[in-house]
Amino acid sequence: MEEDIVNLIVLGVLSWTTAFLVIRKIFSKRSYGFSNRIVSTIHATLAVTLASLSVEDWSCPVCPLASKSSVKQKRTLGVTVAYLIYDLICCLFDERVGLDNMIHHLVSIVGILACLAYQKGGSELVAALFVSEISSPFLHARELLKEVGYRDTDLNLAADIAFAVIFSLARMVGGPYVTFVTFSANNPMLIKAMAMGLQLVSAFWFYKIVKMVKYKLTRRTNKLLQSS
Repeated sequence: MEEDIVNLIVLGVLSWTTAFLVIRKIFSKRSYGFSNRIVSTIHATLAVTLASLSVEDWSCPVCPLASKSSVKQKRTLGVTVAYLIYDLICCLFDERVGLDNMIHHLVSIVGILACLAYQKGGSELVAALFVSEISSPFLHARELLKEVGYRDTDLNLAADIAFAVIFSLARMVGGPYVTFVTFSANNPMLIKAMAMGLQLVSAFWFYKIVKMVKYKLTRRTNKLLQSS
């Protein structure tokens, strides 16, 4: 792995940690998770932006396949792997540690580091990053709204539905396509394994999201019937 990318990752971990500490200081009366979700929202927005800027040809966003990663792609992945390392550490201090989330982080970290080490597969990994993070701001907005007093409101339900729709389209339509082209191209086996691992985690989360939306819509319908 190139020295400048290693330096970027180290600087990134320190930067994300510093951002969390500053936000934690500003919102000292809020929960630990509240501050971490703000950092996660900042990362998701930055990751989607950098991923978009690194696309070489929008007529084929995943092209060129199994090619040498560009500088923009490596920097984009470096910023994200730094965030994932920071967030994995944060998960260890959270009261509610999700095993699925930790597996997702570990698979992503190993896959991105492999891509940066091989200096190959940047197009596929950046596409996977875009697909993975495009729904994240809505995911975090759901929880942030709950903590500031908008639990069980129309605004919170709208955030739930927006997240569910964007996640479903990105992870269950775009995700399988990215996984397919990653397997079809001449990528290292570790990168292919990461693609499959992320898709399996996405399918598990999709199942949970469907259950969540069904529960919320049923509860909202029952409340409307009771009030009428």
